[in-house]
Amino acid sequence: MMLSKKMRALAAALALTMAAGVLGGCGGDKKEETAAKKTANVGIVQLVEHASLDAANKGFVDGLAANGFKEGENITFDKHNAQADQSNLQNIAHRFVSNKVDLICAIATPAAQTCANATKDIPIVATAVTDYEAAKLVAKNDKPGGNVTGTSDMNPIKEQLDLLLKLVPDAKVVGTIYSSSEVNSQMQVDLLKKYAAERGVEIKEATVSSVNDIQQAAQSIIGDIDCLYLPTDNVMASAVPTLISVTEPAKLVMTCGWPDTEGSVAVIGIDYYELGKQTGEMAAKILKGEAKPADMAVETQKQFKVTINKAVADRLGYTIPEEVLKEAEAK
Repeated sequence: MMLSKKMRALAAALALTMAAGVLGGCGGDKKEETAAKKTANVGIVQLVEHASLDAANKGFVDGLAANGFKEGENITFDKHNAQADQSNLQNIAHRFVSNKVDLICAIATPAAQTCANATKDIPIVATAVTDYEAAKLVAKNDKPGGNVTGTSDMNPIKEQLDLLLKLVPDAKVVGTIYSSSEVNSQMQVDLLKKYAAERGVEIKEATVSSVNDIQQAAQSIIGDIDCLYLPTDNVMASAVPTLISVTEPAKLVMTCGWPDTEGSVAVIGIDYYELGKQTGEMAAKILKGEAKPADMAVETQKQFKVTINKAVADRLGYTIPEEVLKEAEAK
């Protein structure tokens, strides 16, 4: 009789344990299922359509995917292109705030500035911004302190000027054209002037307020310069064909700060796809709760490459120096 009671007690205890395990397992499964079903909502705003910013946009999405956030599975994107219109930027930024997106990716300085003005709470990860401090997006590049961080497309301007002077070794005056409304373009030109002074070269500049001014700006300096340098500037990058309609007939050798060699004999530029991918990796850390923008230093690209465009050189009737050919890859 005693044995039977022990057996019954043991069986009852075992049944309770199994039931608890099943219930606990179900609860765990539900938690995992809930976590798996949680979808991040990310807004992407791109200032204007051109190859470099398009590449950064694609890189951002791919960077998130490589870190576990895949479209159609656990992340949705609300993508917009502002077509370089400030009112469009403001409408897009307010849309993101109203929809309470989990994170904003702002591509190019004006896009980042507009989004930063629209919200101090939603994390903003920007890219294709040259200097976050100069653009008043962060307190310090190494310690942002607010809701904005991202990647910088700061150019190796000294190396770019060195390349241009290898292409045109007798140059005494280097021209540059940029948008008067882009603070980061002005900052790059200031650095260009500094390095040019060290090389004993004069800088002659012209500014534009829109793509409609480019042809006139180029014509205003074309007869006074020996070659042309363009900083990373969204207005200029979006209208290269307009520019080269003036520079190529003048047989003017040009280089620029972005990797697209259209119109340029050679460039040392940012790989915007890789920069965007790096930005996506930063965003993934924020979405996972591993980091906050305030504590994430602005990141830069470390490696650059020289790319030459022989087709441009041929159109100019120009022979690329052997030393540049040796260190470059052809397009």
